[in-house]
Amino acid sequence: MHRRQLLQGAAGALGAAALSAVPAAHAQSGAPFPSRPVKLVIAFPAGGPTDITMRQLAENASKLLGQPVIIENKPGAGGTLPAQQLQSSPADGYTLAQIPLGVFRLPYTTKIAWDPVKDISYVINVTGYAFGIVVPADSPMKTWADFVAYAKANPGKLSYGSTGTMTSPHLTTELVAQQLGLQLNHIPYKGSADLMQAVVGGHVMAAADSTGFAPQVEAGKLRVLNTWGEQRLAKFPDAPTLKELGLNVVQNSPFGIGAPRGTPAAVVKRLHDAFKTAMEDPAYVQALNRYDMLPNYMSSEDYARFAQDTFTREKALVEKLGLAKPA
Repeated sequence: MHRRQLLQGAAGALGAAALSAVPAAHAQSGAPFPSRPVKLVIAFPAGGPTDITMRQLAENASKLLGQPVIIENKPGAGGTLPAQQLQSSPADGYTLAQIPLGVFRLPYTTKIAWDPVKDISYVINVTGYAFGIVVPADSPMKTWADFVAYAKANPGKLSYGSTGTMTSPHLTTELVAQQLGLQLNHIPYKGSADLMQAVVGGHVMAAADSTGFAPQVEAGKLRVLNTWGEQRLAKFPDAPTLKELGLNVVQNSPFGIGAPRGTPAAVVKRLHDAFKTAMEDPAYVQALNRYDMLPNYMSSEDYARFAQDTFTREKALVEKLGLAKPA
């Protein structure tokens, strides 16, 4: 009897403890978001323009959210690994990802089991890149006309690096080459920092990149042959745009932040509001200015529409270049 009473007493105590834990657990789950650090996965290595500008943005957002926003670098696969990571992450707002334009090309070139439009909660678009083509300062190619002339005279021999296969620098350069009838030798790298080491070191003859090349140009190690915006860049006023060179090509590759599909609307709004205010901080604007990048705000709703429109447009580009996967 005594043993039975002890067992019944223990069971009762466990039951009471379990019942008392329910409101405690509920209270914990109902804590205001965020109640712990937020991870922001970016698509390119440390030290490049994406890493430097996004770290500043994360630092600004941390102050507003009251929790650290921790950057995790996940380069490779044309900048699509962070978006892929969202597919296996809880939809709680604690894992976010940079969404480069390459994400919208992925289903056309690779077999995947998720949809870039439907399977990401679009939080906010923050900026876009300024791009161009550079060569070493001692290159015999002094102008874009020299580049084109060499490529035409030496089919397949002019090597250029980019920040990865199927990235905007790669596809835009191939589009330009197609329009001019050039055959180039593409060498992919994991990010701007690696690419800059390669072109400065003479491992490739040219580089197509975002303005991560700016410090090397300013140091006299590289020369800019062209840029890809609507207008010339203030930092490189002597470099013509592709449009000025007779090519109907403009590329600025907007990117922003996404969360896993099904992330609660209130969490998405909290993140959106924090990052929107973080974008307005002068320290972030200054970081962007270092690379001739500009703030490019889109709300969650506008960013989702942009994703749908871009998904459709990128299909046409991939097919035009003959890079679509076999049906």
